[in-house]
Amino acid sequence: MLHTTVHMALHVLTPAAVARLAFPDRWKWAWAVMVSTMVVDLDHLLATPVFDPDRCSLGFHPLHTWPAMALVPVLTAFPKTRLVGLGLAIHMALDGFDCIWMG
Repeated sequence: MLHTTVHMALHVLTPAAVARLAFPDRWKWAWAVMVSTMVVDLDHLLATPVFDPDRCSLGFHPLHTWPAMALVPVLTAFPKTRLVGLGLAIHMALDGFDCIWMG
């Protein structure tokens, strides 16, 4: 339970820290956009069971596959989609760390 709580908290706090550091003049907007990319986790609804604390999301859920993640650098390359790309990059990195943490 603690592991899941820490993981979820990092999905909110890490974008907040990045927003404050990288976008000080518009950090609230940057944080809101980056946190909104958590909608990518809707692909978890396609799994059975929906939540499995021992499952690595990367490579399992459709929007967490390598082909889907290959679009992230493209999104960060353009100013209009940069925050979405950054939010997704943070999300996938945190999910990757979670996979490592789980072993």
